[in-house]
Amino acid sequence: MRGEILLYYVIQVASGMEDKVEEQIEVMVEKGIYQQCFHPIRHVKKKIRGEWKELREKLLPGYVFIVSDDIEELYLRLRYVPAFTKLLGKDGGQFVPLPEHEVEWLKKITGSADSRMEAEISRVSVSEDDVVTILSGPLKDMEGYIKKIDLHRRIAKVEVDFMNQKTVIHLGIEMIEKTKKE
Repeated sequence: MRGEILLYYVIQVASGMEDKVEEQIEVMVEKGIYQQCFHPIRHVKKKIRGEWKELREKLLPGYVFIVSDDIEELYLRLRYVPAFTKLLGKDGGQFVPLPEHEVEWLKKITGSADSRMEAEISRVSVSEDDVVTILSGPLKDMEGYIKKIDLHRRIAKVEVDFMNQKTVIHLGIEMIEKTKKE
């Protein structure tokens, strides 16, 4: 890395090929050209054969994120990666990085303190009159972005900006308590 500002770029890949693209980039592109390559994961609970299981799923299927301060050199190397589809955000002759506010929500919901980029399950409580309160997790302080909470399926539908478009992502929730009126 040349010590310049690290920016997030988005690579569009065939859905289901995210891991393969990351592996190929790791082998074919020198680590000094990029800092991190990942696809964000979400933790959700699903009922399988009558039992709730915690699963890991792709947060944004079909997209891989790569962090670099030299997009021109990176793009030249990415062209040789067999599973590479395309680098998004080309505006004229320039590649446009993910806007800062989009990087911020991504870091917030995936707990950017660790490099795993995984959105954990948010814990919620529900009052007797069905008011949902976010107790902890990635949804904490994101109440304005939540469009719907599906307690039955244990997911929250959250509207975020992604590549300058409104996108709905699903994040896992777990009901900790049902509070009663005094």
